[in-house]
Amino acid sequence: MELRKEIEPQFDVAENRYPEVLKSILDYTDYCEKNGDEENIEYKKLEEKLNLMTGKEMSKFNLWEWWEEEGAENLAFDISLPDPQKVNSLTKEEVYEIVRRLKTFEEINTKHVSDFFSTFYQNTVYGNGYFMKFLEINFNKFRLNLFQRNKDKDRKYFEYSIDEVIAILIE
Repeated sequence: MELRKEIEPQFDVAENRYPEVLKSILDYTDYCEKNGDEENIEYKKLEEKLNLMTGKEMSKFNLWEWWEEEGAENLAFDISLPDPQKVNSLTKEEVYEIVRRLKTFEEINTKHVSDFFSTFYQNTVYGNGYFMKFLEINFNKFRLNLFQRNKDKDRKYFEYSIDEVIAILIE
C-alpha cells in the first residue's frame, strides 16, 4: 500500500540535502585528522551549518565518531531526512501499513525507485527509526515494547501481532 505523502519519508528533500551534508561531515573529519579540534570550534561550526541546512538539532547525532556507528553515509542520510510529522485523521489502513512495515522484513522493488531511495529505504524502517518516531508522535499509546519480544505473566515470550499493535494504538 502506498501511504500519503505526508506520512512517507521525504526522500526528495533528503536526496537534495545529502551530498552537501555528507561532504560537510567528511570535510570535518579530514580537518580533524590534519589539525585536531580539541576546542570543538570546527565541530560547533559544523553543527551550526547542518542545523541551518536541515533545521534539526545536531546534539542527537554523533558527528565526530561516525565511523564507530553506521558510517558517514547513513549519518548524512539521517541528518538530511526531515523528521516525521504529526498527521491528522490517519486511517486504520495507513496505520496497518506502517505497523506491517515495522513488523515484517520486506525487500522493496527497486525497479521503479531511485538508487538513493533503494539505498536508504530500509534505514527508515529499521535503522533510524523514522516510522517508530512517526507512531510515537501520532499515538499517545505508542510503546516501544509493542515491537519487541515480551514476557507474559507466566514468563513465556510473546510478540504482539500487527492487529494487536493497531488495536492498542488506535483504541
